[in-house]
Amino acid sequence: MKLLHIDASVLGDNSVSRHLTAAVVAQFKQQIDGLQVDYRDLDANPVPHLRSGSLAKTDPAEAADAEQVLEQFLAADIVVIGAPMYNFSVPSTLKAWIDRVAVAGRTFKYTENGPVGLAGGKKVIVAEASGGEYAGTAIDFVAPYLKQVFGFLGITDVEFIRAERVAYSPEHKAQAIDAALASIPAPLRQAA
Repeated sequence: MKLLHIDASVLGDNSVSRHLTAAVVAQFKQQIDGLQVDYRDLDANPVPHLRSGSLAKTDPAEAADAEQVLEQFLAADIVVIGAPMYNFSVPSTLKAWIDRVAVAGRTFKYTENGPVGLAGGKKVIVAEASGGEYAGTAIDFVAPYLKQVFGFLGITDVEFIRAERVAYSPEHKAQAIDAALASIPAPLRQAA
């Protein structure tokens, strides 16, 4: 079984979303013998944003990296994503990664009856962190966006682990992390 671990926070060791994804991945490792984990840190190793040359594949190194990103995603049974909220949405580096995995003919196709996702059968766990409290509000563009994207690709098993209000105070941050860790899906908690 393969797990793809994606982190997008620019905060390094101070990142709440990185802390949460590490906990989720550690629990999957305990639960699944022989789990293969591929990791991409989108801060340290970003995927270039799409541009005309990207689609034309004029840069062989960029084209090879894009293909590797797509192949890692297609091969994964489980995808764990650290998605901090930046200005009410996902970091641009995560959007750039999504642009490389949302590929017509590979992860979705268009039909006479509308689009059809081709990447179903995966489980996605998103560790979302935000300085304020936004989940379920009109200005939360993280969860609705990611649900839409993965649903479009045919993935319906998408769960969110949220740590909110982490910028209020150190106490709020600690409480948010504890609450988020406690919300990790039950089969994973049992493996911890």
